[in-house]
Amino acid sequence: MGIGMTNDEQWIKTTCPRDCYDGCGIIVHKRNGEIFKVKGNRDHPSTRGPLCAKCAVSYNGVWLDENARLLYPLKRSGNKGAGEFERITWDEALTEIAQRFADIDRRYGADRIYQTHYTGTCSVIAGNFPKRFFDHIGATEVNPDTVCNAAGHAALSYVFGNSVTGFDPRTVRDSECILIWGANPSHCGPHVHKHWLREHGAKVIVIDPVRTDTAVSADLHLQVRPGADAALAFAMLHVIRREALVDENYIRDHVQGYEEVLPSIECCTPEWGKAVTDIPVTLIEQAARLYARGPSLLWLGQGLQRQPRGGNVFRACAMLPALTGNIGKPGAGFYYLNDTIGIGGRGGGAPGYEKPRFNDGPAPVSQMDIPGLLQDPAAIRSYVVWNCNPLASNPNQALMRQGLAREELFTVVIDCFMTDTADYADIVLPAASFLEFDDVCASYFHLMIGAQVQCRKPMGESLPNQEIFRRLARVMGLQESTLYEDDRSIIERTLRASGVRETWQELTEQGWAHVADEPLILWAEGRFATPSGKIEIASERAEADGLPRLPQATVDAEPADGKLRLISPAAEWLMNSSFGNDRRVIKMMGPATVICHPETASGLGIGDGDRVRLSNELGELALTVCVSDMITPGALLVYKSRWPKMEKSRANVNVLCIARKTDMGESTSVHATEVTVSRID
Repeated sequence: MGIGMTNDEQWIKTTCPRDCYDGCGIIVHKRNGEIFKVKGNRDHPSTRGPLCAKCAVSYNGVWLDENARLLYPLKRSGNKGAGEFERITWDEALTEIAQRFADIDRRYGADRIYQTHYTGTCSVIAGNFPKRFFDHIGATEVNPDTVCNAAGHAALSYVFGNSVTGFDPRTVRDSECILIWGANPSHCGPHVHKHWLREHGAKVIVIDPVRTDTAVSADLHLQVRPGADAALAFAMLHVIRREALVDENYIRDHVQGYEEVLPSIECCTPEWGKAVTDIPVTLIEQAARLYARGPSLLWLGQGLQRQPRGGNVFRACAMLPALTGNIGKPGAGFYYLNDTIGIGGRGGGAPGYEKPRFNDGPAPVSQMDIPGLLQDPAAIRSYVVWNCNPLASNPNQALMRQGLAREELFTVVIDCFMTDTADYADIVLPAASFLEFDDVCASYFHLMIGAQVQCRKPMGESLPNQEIFRRLARVMGLQESTLYEDDRSIIERTLRASGVRETWQELTEQGWAHVADEPLILWAEGRFATPSGKIEIASERAEADGLPRLPQATVDAEPADGKLRLISPAAEWLMNSSFGNDRRVIKMMGPATVICHPETASGLGIGDGDRVRLSNELGELALTVCVSDMITPGALLVYKSRWPKMEKSRANVNVLCIARKTDMGESTSVHATEVTVSRID
């Protein structure tokens, strides 16, 4: 089972389940029954060598450290937030949870139990099984994508009818151009940045307000002003139209709404584009030509739609492949996320793997509503947190903290570590790590399935997520058989649904498998899951939902006088908030900084190394200045996801971020936060 062995040495192949484009293969080296080293699988087609630095450090650090891990169920013994707990048994913990849930159901309704989760693990079973339990009892889900990427999903669903069927990365061998818009593989897919982007002859274009390492290594970097992305898309389309690079045949057969949007495109000259985006005309023209001539791949990053009109931005960018015919042929396509299991099972159609659901239940709520809802005892009586750390990752951090401190709020946290959110829990349950149970991982970039293989027994009394909820269902006397489905049945069903031919045994020996032997050309049939069956630039569904019928060439207004726009992208050393408690990672990150352009710094009278205070109506944060032209003038950059409890200020950048919803999807517009800056003498 993926094991090489000598008398006292073992090498086990497994897969990294982190929220990352890479989907890396891992080799776990054991000596005398103990894990000696966790390292990259050099034979894995994505990894091809060492793990990225953050995983290499943390997987050999806090993830193997019994002093850092949660080992036993805990019950709060002090004030909320104080982090004071006493050890209890699993029976005691589950009995109390069951009794409290039953009481809430009887007195208020089960919909007053809110469950929140995200990508603490992206493995199939541990990342999805708990939803069966919550759906069954009728709890309210906090929509996880609303803290990340829901606007993009909503927008692409209007245009293509599907937001999770992108391109097969292997088709890059036929590409002439790769356009990466609002994604930073150097931080969020280091092996994609290191290998995939360099294994072809395609020209690489990066559009991003930040000069990331991926942007530095690209052939072209268009450093767009934050909030002007839709306008840039229209300006590029003007060039494409002007130079007769549109694909008239593809538009006739597969696109709806081109004639309607054409007048707007005609108005958006590259000269107008330069005025509103700060991109030189020559660069707009060069990027437009390179992309349109193709075959080209378009990668729309999740950071791109985290702005007030992020959905409109995606609808505008989606016109690029539609109007140039860069879709459905070798070397072409668009990508946001890949539902690899669905793509493998259906050959590029709608997602084929449906997670079990028992009833319609209450409508999910947005993460943007949670800071306010947590203040209201009539709205939320219990808050169950698994696979995430919302006190670190949600906006309006001070209000989140205030809500979590409510004495009558019954909070349960399931995690491998004592997170900021866990400090406010009434019951803490220890989760097993990815090294401690079998599961399946499906990359959301590469069309590959990976075996997550148990390498050691769970630390202490920790349990996999799915086993925790099986036991809780049993204590509550629930009868639905799907609540007790065993891991091996789910694994085998998942492998069948994904289309891979390998059995679990074969998958563990290889470590990974593509869902198809040759690169898949997605959308080749030219049929889309929209009402018309075409790409809908003009969308009646969007119109019916109160949105514009067509994409708009919008530009966000400049910040109010004296304020600057603050963006907070992913950090190099963190994976969302994962790894934020590893001491070596903390040392490598150094103190928290705010990065500002030399022109901006000069206007503020601040210099490199100065201490400044960022402030707005929500709070303030003291940071060290780093002056660099890696960010555009008039904007500031502070990397997200540090653990507040590890900072002297007990806060991270989310203490400043407003829970403002995007134009569609009720998602986060965190990259439109505005702050003032004052020097700390």
